Amino acid sequence: MSPSSHRRRPADAAAAPHDASCDTGRPAGRRSVLAGFLSLLGELLITVGLVLGLFVAYSLWWTNVLADRQASVRGDEIRQQWLAPPAPGPSEPAEPGALDTGGGVGFLHVPAMKNGEVLVKRGTAPDVLNDGVAGYYTEPVKSALPWDASGNFSLAAHRDGHGAKFHNIDKVRDGDAIVFETRDTWYVYKVFAELRQTSKYNVDVISPVPKESGRTAPGRYITLTTCTPVYTSKYRYVVWGELVRTEKVNADRGLPAELR
Repeated sequence: MSPSSHRRRPADAAAAPHDASCDTGRPAGRRSVLAGFLSLLGELLITVGLVLGLFVAYSLWWTNVLADRQASVRGDEIRQQWLAPPAPGPSEPAEPGALDTGGGVGFLHVPAMKNGEVLVKRGTAPDVLNDGVAGYYTEPVKSALPWDASGNFSLAAHRDGHGAKFHNIDKVRDGDAIVFETRDTWYVYKVFAELRQTSKYNVDVISPVPKESGRTAPGRYITLTTCTPVYTSKYRYVVWGELVRTEKVNADRGLPAELR
């Protein structure tokens, strides 16, 4: 063997570790695939977050805009109908205020809620309440109406989304006023009890005599119901009031004292 061959062997031996290092290409490839997967997963999570954010914005903000717009239009139509003289004849109701136009029976005013006037319609199904109104119960317990001699005028409205007309129901306290407006009469109620949480299946709270409120005899009551806690529909929040007086609508006198 020549001396030159001895000199080349160290060079060849040095190349061996270099060749062995080529095996590290497999772990590097796996790391590349993992990094790509994590990147894709991150993008998907961001997309899902944006979609959920848009959905929440739609549910809690945009539905309010749409519902308030719809309720305002319908409320204006009702007031225009009220300006027209009632049609004479046997179909005329006993009281002008009892006229149910099919689109609303009147307007609810609760100063403590700071929610303006709320159109009240018949029924409590989602297709009614989603229009940014309050509805009076027709089932499972039929509501009385304010002009009835006795009974419980029981109402429901959304607390969040679709107008959220009862969002601030937790601001209502004993002694606060609840006023219902018809074409010719203001019905003024005074809050006397509240139930901050009860089962959504508790129908006794809208009974003609709501005994859970502490009342045991027939009267002229009003009940407001909505979901609780906020942003859920697990339980119901209830406020009760009792009629303290009525006042004829008079353009010269304007609003009743409770709304000034």
